[in-house]
Amino acid sequence: MLYFIPTPIGNLNDISFRALSVLESCEFLFCEDTRVSKSLIALLNTRFNAKIYPKKFISLHSHNEKELLEKLDLSIFDKNTAYVSDAGMPTISDPGKYLLEFALKNKLSYEVLPGANAALVALVSSSFCEKEFIFMGFLAHRGKERQKDIEKLLSNPYPSIVYESPKRILSLVKELANLDANKELFAIKEISKKFQTQFKGRAKELLKELENANLKGEWVLVVQGNFKQEFNTNTLCEKDILELDLPLKIKSKLLAKMSGKSPKEFYKKLILS
Repeated sequence: MLYFIPTPIGNLNDISFRALSVLESCEFLFCEDTRVSKSLIALLNTRFNAKIYPKKFISLHSHNEKELLEKLDLSIFDKNTAYVSDAGMPTISDPGKYLLEFALKNKLSYEVLPGANAALVALVSSSFCEKEFIFMGFLAHRGKERQKDIEKLLSNPYPSIVYESPKRILSLVKELANLDANKELFAIKEISKKFQTQFKGRAKELLKELENANLKGEWVLVVQGNFKQEFNTNTLCEKDILELDLPLKIKSKLLAKMSGKSPKEFYKKLILS
């Protein structure tokens, strides 16, 4: 059995009894960073008198997971095996996705345990969410892609959650304030740690607070949804564009604009259809 086990994001007591029990049963442990995982397990063994002693720690992260999985002997999963990221829920802005896909492809039994997740803690703390929400993870760091992400963040109809580093949190709030000074924001850092701190207010107010705040630590920002931005049932879809009496090149450009794909890709399909 393969387990995906969430780990504490700040407070060691957030580990579940079930997670401890499963970890004790595992002979192999895939880790985002073996050094971090070994330190975590040493703390868990000391704090909770656990007996977590895997036979082998295997490094599995975004830079090596594809290559490692291609060479992996499936017999390893005959024993209880687990994957843990450095902190939080595997695959949520953390590695683990390819291992999960690998399990599905090879029909391996697997289970994801519930546990710590910064995005949901921030969302609930913000009070912005009534039903739907959007998780955007980390935004692009720079250039046009970052600008697109920020524009999307402001236009999303539902509350949006983003992760941000201490180096960029102030610039992000400043960019949001420049575009919509009255947008309601909620920012929280160091979730579940001793110095957890949170801020809530309009973008222009939050910017002033953060300019005088200690920004060290990992941040989660929740942006209130743009409730005026409703999904229009009359919006053109791909089928509507295909039915229009337009040159193929124009249709290709419109379809590319809607999907973000290459116009050439659509043009080739239209020629063959």
